[in-house]
Amino acid sequence: MGYNIGMVSLGCAKNQTDSETMLGILAERGHRLVADPKAADVIVVNTCGFIESAKQESIDTLLEMAQYKDGRCKILIAAGCLAERYHDEILQELPEVDAVVGTGDYDKIAEVVEQALGGARPLLYGNMDRTPEEGLPRVLTTPAYTAYLKIADGCDNRCTYCAIPMIRGRFRSRRIEDIVAEARELAAAGVKELILIAQDTTRYGADLYGEYALDRLLEELCTVEGIYWIRVHYYYTEAVTERLIDVMAAHEQICNYVDMPIQHINDTILRRMARRTNRAEIEEKIRMIREKMPDVTIRTSLIVGFPGETEEQFEELYQFAKDVRFDRLGAFAYSQEEGTPAAAFEGQVAEDVKAARLEQLMALQQEISRARNQEKIGTELEVLVEGYDAENYLYFGRSRGDSIGVDSTVYFAARDEVEIGSFVRVRILDADAYDLTGEQL
Repeated sequence: MGYNIGMVSLGCAKNQTDSETMLGILAERGHRLVADPKAADVIVVNTCGFIESAKQESIDTLLEMAQYKDGRCKILIAAGCLAERYHDEILQELPEVDAVVGTGDYDKIAEVVEQALGGARPLLYGNMDRTPEEGLPRVLTTPAYTAYLKIADGCDNRCTYCAIPMIRGRFRSRRIEDIVAEARELAAAGVKELILIAQDTTRYGADLYGEYALDRLLEELCTVEGIYWIRVHYYYTEAVTERLIDVMAAHEQICNYVDMPIQHINDTILRRMARRTNRAEIEEKIRMIREKMPDVTIRTSLIVGFPGETEEQFEELYQFAKDVRFDRLGAFAYSQEEGTPAAAFEGQVAEDVKAARLEQLMALQQEISRARNQEKIGTELEVLVEGYDAENYLYFGRSRGDSIGVDSTVYFAARDEVEIGSFVRVRILDADAYDLTGEQL
């Protein structure tokens, strides 16, 4: 007998792919997937535990879902990163939780559901280095035309501010043939855009093949019929090779989109972060990328207020962002994560100072983003159509320079009805700091 299963997925796209696999496994076992938690017999919360705000959101969500146990819900399961990292605390502080499933055991979700419904309290954690088998079923939670494709899990970088290795384990690449096989299945199901994800995509293959192999993987994925766009997230500067950028530039399917979180630019801060790069290398890689792909969109993320960051070091970061003019930039105030080396560093920066630096940096980027977007006025862009805004009588979608959920939106007028999930040419007529507006050609 199947049960109604509700799922709440928090955090990053990598977590989302795990949630999609859990949904696929549960559906294959005969359970029904429901969107309304009031209709669920079992609720699974796939938690995030990356930084303090994400942990709090996970706890709040578990407490919110626990209220449905006063109604139809019989079982509440905590899965994912928070469950892996804080399993003991969850068991002690949240008695409403009936089972814990860590990051390496999500493929056992059906057994966990059955055991919990039978009165047990399954507790699976500590297997973060384990990789579930290939070929598991998956229910996409992205629009039908877009899918994330996880090419590796875990991380070996050991940045001093980051808890990911404690949550996701060591870096583990999937085999090229397995990734390509999944890409073919996704394409057969109607997916047109693949977004490759990992904690560090540029290090892909080093553990399996003894060398970086993202370039080889991309070339293989370009042979998959039906895939029009391939986008890659999470480049690490030191692993961006000239060969990789040459492959990107040579293939029409690969979006000239480089998501490269550099975190800082001051060499002292980079060393304290245990980043494996320096300012000179970062500047050289950006120059090389822009030279080989003049139409590239470069997205980065920065951390302000890292322990010991002086006003001068922040000013260096600010000036660098001003000079380089990133197309997209996200910034975060440093979060002191327990168990990480940086949490014990001297020179923790006051919260109000971090907030002020963050506000200053983001105000700068808003102006850069507005200017960058206005430079596109008069140009033509290929746009993936995502919907229709009935209030403004405009369709909307994303260009090659915009990833799902994090970047700009392109609004456009069309004379005739346009199919959602199709690609159209749009001439840009107006722009603000966030979005572009134009007309279909």
